[in-house]
Amino acid sequence: MDAQEQDSFRDFVETRSPALLKTAVLLSGGDRHAGEDLLQNALVKAAGRWRRIDEPEAYVRRILYRQQVSRWRLKWPRRELAVAEPPESAAAGDGTSAAELRIVLRGALAKLTTRQRTVLVLRYFEDLPEAEVAQILGCSVGTVRSTTHRSLARLRSLAPELARLDQPDREPRPVSSPDFSPMEV
Repeated sequence: MDAQEQDSFRDFVETRSPALLKTAVLLSGGDRHAGEDLLQNALVKAAGRWRRIDEPEAYVRRILYRQQVSRWRLKWPRRELAVAEPPESAAAGDGTSAAELRIVLRGALAKLTTRQRTVLVLRYFEDLPEAEVAQILGCSVGTVRSTTHRSLARLRSLAPELARLDQPDREPRPVSSPDFSPMEV
């Protein structure tokens, strides 16, 4: 890699690392250290092919997804954090703050399988269509749909306090305005 390519790679890493790290942390279940490892490995792979890469961010993201898929296919189980007592859950209707909801969501995401978490991150955080998620993960669109459905159901059961985010606080407004009557047309 010549000096110009090194500068280009350095600039890319400096500007895009925060966004890529968020994705990597989400893919690794909220574990920042595992996310940093995932991103570092992806950047090392990208550095070796830097001069041939047309779209660096898309290339690095694809490496992140594929590395995560490889991790869930390993034969040994992932490490789990053992605690002496289960964490206290928030009481219903106690006005949980946004920060508490993020903590609850991160904990619930960590309890999902790697495959479930990856599908949710790709579909909702990265906002990718089902067909593209299926292509990235090497499975069918039906598998993505069913995994998404099961993952969301499990997420709702693990963190019922997140269910209130799905339901609006007020009644929906009527579609027609008082000045317009369908009969006038």
